[in-house]
Amino acid sequence: MDALPLSPDELRALMAGTLCERMGMELIALDADGGRMTMPVAGNTQPAGLLHGGATIALAETVASFAAIVLAREVHGEGAQAVGTHVSAVHHRSARSGTVTATGRAVHRGRRLATYQVEVADAEGTLLSTVMVSTMLLPPR
Repeated sequence: MDALPLSPDELRALMAGTLCERMGMELIALDADGGRMTMPVAGNTQPAGLLHGGATIALAETVASFAAIVLAREVHGEGAQAVGTHVSAVHHRSARSGTVTATGRAVHRGRRLATYQVEVADAEGTLLSTVMVSTMLLPPR
């Protein structure tokens, strides 16, 4: 999972002007089996100064969706897309500073649906959240 199967230009285009860009998400590794993304805690906190649970979920859903796009293109060809259909999260603890990393892995890879488990950890590797993300794989239109 160290290569990026989508070109840098395609990744920039996918993230330009989106929530991903506004939240400072950065894609580190990606393939159809999963991926890894980082995000700063700063700017993504709730009023108590902790990493916002919604920001954590957005990061997890993004890495799972990117992996699902790669899978969709393997299954349905160029131009295929993927969209999230269900997300559930358990927040074990939070962070106040630094960078968090979301690491996702496929737990189901079908032709129409894929499900990923994403673990979000702080810079020390402490597990912050476990997020399950289901996606629908869409053929090109």
